[in-house]
Amino acid sequence: MSTGTPKTIRWGILATGLIAQTFTKDLLVDPKTRNVHSVVHTVVAAASSSSKSRAEQFLKDVGASSSAKAYGSYEELVKDPEIDVIYVATPHSHHYQNVMLCLEADKNVLCEKAFTVNAAQLKILVKKAKEKNLFLMEAVWTRYFPISAYVRDLVTSGRLGKVTRVYADFSMSMDPEKSFADNKHRMVNVNLAGGALLDLGIYSITWCFQTLYLTQPKESREPPKVMAAMNHFRTGADQQTTILLDFPRSKEMGDSAHAIATTAIVVSGDPDEKGTAGPGARIQGEKGEVQINGPICRPTKSRLILQDGTIEDKDWPQPGPGEGSGWRNGFGGDLNEEGVGHGMFWEADEVAMALIEGRKEGKYEDLEESVVIMEVMDEVRRQGGFKYPEKLESTEYPLKLD
Repeated sequence: MSTGTPKTIRWGILATGLIAQTFTKDLLVDPKTRNVHSVVHTVVAAASSSSKSRAEQFLKDVGASSSAKAYGSYEELVKDPEIDVIYVATPHSHHYQNVMLCLEADKNVLCEKAFTVNAAQLKILVKKAKEKNLFLMEAVWTRYFPISAYVRDLVTSGRLGKVTRVYADFSMSMDPEKSFADNKHRMVNVNLAGGALLDLGIYSITWCFQTLYLTQPKESREPPKVMAAMNHFRTGADQQTTILLDFPRSKEMGDSAHAIATTAIVVSGDPDEKGTAGPGARIQGEKGEVQINGPICRPTKSRLILQDGTIEDKDWPQPGPGEGSGWRNGFGGDLNEEGVGHGMFWEADEVAMALIEGRKEGKYEDLEESVVIMEVMDEVRRQGGFKYPEKLESTEYPLKLD
């Protein structure tokens, strides 16, 4: 990237939970540690819906500047004139209301996945962003990893031949009967849009889409046909979901391609968390396949296997301040090694470059594709007989949620 004076992007953080902390700590890592020289990120404000003091503590915990402002409401945050872009990190049940609040206040937005509860909500947000000429992107961080760029290049370069099949699984054995006995945890709480699909399954769908949809010429992309099966937890949330996607394509690209995306909170695709059970995703073409190892949300290894005998193993470590820095990040109680970033800075860099270049959406998942993915998840829920409470599915704004 450019070696000139870097452009500073000023962030506001909406919500102060675990994912917000992970993102913001990554955000404040010096971009030069990942060979990015054209931008730097700073946090100028954060807001908690519960109290100003919680926002103050959050800013201290993530290492934000002492000049960063703390707000006790989201309404105050969106009015701050110093903010270039807001990162929305609330549960996805609240994304529609929170993102609309930001857009109405003329703020650019990076919104955590899943973008919204349903496609109808997202279409309205997209329309609003376009009306106001604002940037809007879903924070599917995995799309912006170097490993994802590598895999997409394997597909588009023809090295795998015509790619016709993808398997992707992201499942965790969470023992929900015991772990979520009170039914209140966000993974199973339907009032927080809980369930495996929107929280974990989005990653399985992401690998299917970024290899079979994004890699097609934009003018020829068509939404896939969807077949799905779903098991439910006692709250009604899905605890295991299996999806078959049939992507229409031209004969030149190998006719239709199939993808199987699976997700669950009752069984794990990586029981020992060491990769012993095999890859989490496999992208298969006529000439071979590439395997994605490590949890597919944050993969660390790939293996290319070709019919001509080629085997290429690659490691994809996340950069960061490095050993000896005393700095650590992770998600929840699971910390990475000292000095190793979590990987959320890649999507932040994409947002920064878009703002600099004047783009209004992400380069590797535009708003059209985000809508198609939400429509796929709507159809999966329809086939699985899974509806969220009416308030969560509503497109009314403003609407107070619990």
